[in-house]
Amino acid sequence: MIAEGRAAPAFSCEADDGSNISLAILRGRIVVLYFYPADDTETCTLEAQQFSARAREFAAAGAQVIGVSPDSIVSHCKFRDKYGLAVRLISDPDLAMCKAYGVWRLKTLFGRTYMGIERTTVLIGSRGKVARIWRKVRLKGHVDAVLAAAKALNQGDDLT
Repeated sequence: MIAEGRAAPAFSCEADDGSNISLAILRGRIVVLYFYPADDTETCTLEAQQFSARAREFAAAGAQVIGVSPDSIVSHCKFRDKYGLAVRLISDPDLAMCKAYGVWRLKTLFGRTYMGIERTTVLIGSRGKVARIWRKVRLKGHVDAVLAAAKALNQGDDLT
């Protein structure tokens, strides 16, 4: 399980632009990883749109925003193009990254239990340490809180 103040788990995944993204490649930058269950579903779409609407502000704060789900690159590209998303999306089809970040969890919906992605956002400092974790994310005000934390981190927080 990941924890604030500890090293973020390494990862290497394919992105919607055909590149490979890894924590090593992102070293030196603040990274916002938001884990979501599925492309083109109501809440996941709203979350992606909200992060996309603030993409320039995250970039100005030195932060790279990346959405992570088990969906395929083909699905990610369709999702990105349909909604004009301004965030990168990476595919984790084998769930290795989701499991390493502790977001693949037992969930309950209407009395039924199943394994799935727990909507989670992880803020990683430029030195690769986890600065903040938001679990069981509710969208109202979430992107504002993540942006404020990224700005604070960029201004010299000791976890960078």
